[in-house]
Amino acid sequence: MAKISSLQLKQLIEAAVFVSDGPLSQEHLQDTVLSGLKVSKKALKQAIEELQVEYQSRGVQLVEVASGYRFQSMDSLGPWLSKLWQEQAPRYSRALLETLSMVAYRQPITRGEIEDVRGVAVSSNIMKTLIERDWVKVVGHKEVPGRPALYATTKGFLNYFSLKSLKDLPSQDAFDASNSQDERRVITEPNESANKQTNSVSDAKKAGEQSTDENLSAKEQIPSDQAQETKLDNTDNPNQREQLH
Repeated sequence: MAKISSLQLKQLIEAAVFVSDGPLSQEHLQDTVLSGLKVSKKALKQAIEELQVEYQSRGVQLVEVASGYRFQSMDSLGPWLSKLWQEQAPRYSRALLETLSMVAYRQPITRGEIEDVRGVAVSSNIMKTLIERDWVKVVGHKEVPGRPALYATTKGFLNYFSLKSLKDLPSQDAFDASNSQDERRVITEPNESANKQTNSVSDAKKAGEQSTDENLSAKEQIPSDQAQETKLDNTDNPNQREQLH
């Protein structure tokens, strides 16, 4: 078998993953691209890990999913990269996503068991869409009357959501933490709004009290002036009037 340097090995792996139509596993690399080359599993794994480190700071990263390794853009760049395509990403109904979640977390599971948990019937179109998307497949039949089909997720599901295995699915603790953050956000925002309203009312009240005090001061001064005018008008001595004027 021909030998290959570590640099050449990384270049070959990089090029193979780049031109491949789908994710490449280590086994597939050794059976195809690296066949006839003296490359151990340890050397292959080390070369892949070095490539992953080199791509960490770049816009494109080498990621391992269920079917193998592939290049994909950073998630944070999605809002800008999506402008390259005019068509919008497909929107899925809440019922479809709930059904998919049930299959992912409780597989293998029958359609009837999904309906028992959700409390509503599962549309045939939902299961058809999930199967056509290669997210769900029939893996067998439950040994009960009627032998209903058992559904489970596929590697296509894991690849689409950039998951290496089902162990990478968000845990219940992650959902609880997310819900707690949402609840804190909902509670905090009304309190802040209430504080703003309270401050506004307080400011308006202070302004009203200040205006009232000014009006009262003005009213207290008016009678004094009127009294002085009245006193002048009531002066009987004409000489006093002239002196006063």
